[in-house]
Amino acid sequence: MKWQHKDLLDVSQLSRSEITTIFETAGRFQELQERPVKKVPTLKGRSVILFFAEPSTRTKTSFDVAGKRLSADTFSLAKSSSSLTKGETLKDTALTLQAMAPDAIVIRHWCSGAARFLADRLECAVINAGDGRHAHPTQALLDSFTLHQEWGDVAGKTVLILGDIAHSRVARSNVILLNKLGAKVRLCGPRTLLPHGVKQWPVTVYSDLNEAVKGVDVVMCLRLQLERQKDGLLPDLREYSRTFGLGQRHIDLANPDVRIMHPGPMNRGVEISSDLADSAGSLVLDQVSSGVVVRMALLFLYMTRKGEE
Repeated sequence: MKWQHKDLLDVSQLSRSEITTIFETAGRFQELQERPVKKVPTLKGRSVILFFAEPSTRTKTSFDVAGKRLSADTFSLAKSSSSLTKGETLKDTALTLQAMAPDAIVIRHWCSGAARFLADRLECAVINAGDGRHAHPTQALLDSFTLHQEWGDVAGKTVLILGDIAHSRVARSNVILLNKLGAKVRLCGPRTLLPHGVKQWPVTVYSDLNEAVKGVDVVMCLRLQLERQKDGLLPDLREYSRTFGLGQRHIDLANPDVRIMHPGPMNRGVEISSDLADSAGSLVLDQVSSGVVVRMALLFLYMTRKGEE
């Protein structure tokens, strides 16, 4: 199988078989995590530019580690150190980056559609690491890969996505991907933090967390974007925590082996209790580990266009 895509802009462009290829490739790279020397020469001589116009810790570091473990040269460009702060347009930045002849550009940008804007103008592979409220495909892929490692198949499982859905690109990409894989998706959050048109999404929407968690296999908490407090969308954090913060009383209503996920960074005591975040059912650190191997798989597939050989 030869990888057909030039860019990864959203999970909607991936078929079920392509998702399986990504997971199988990530599974092969996972063996590297246990080696004393965690490096292979797969992408030696190739270069990746990490263009992050928004702050990031996990995603940027994860891509950096993934590239280096494949022996690629990685170069970081943040908004504070780029010409965007001097008024340069995204188009000119893109053309400047292309002149450096990278093999791939990983972009995070505050503007929805920024990744596609670059992809339409650049010859190298473009991987979307989050664009506005639109999409975060690599996060959704690592989330599902984590569950794949747990169960082998998420088809028929019930996943609850809890929290600030309206402003979450993670939620949007996960809804698409989980439905592709045959999972049943529920959403729960305050009405002010639910997106317009959510009733048309392939999900079941709840406003009562006690009802939403009944019989679920996974609870995926989202970061409450505290900057939204300025918009008056929530009365206060204490009220949010009391009504929508995940606690043990909710887990008792879910399936016995329920798993807990969070893309990070967590606001402990607000979105989720510390005890649950550190519990045996928590997959938070597994998600971090999965992030490295899934992004290794993506860099390999998009920079070589090979797939399985």
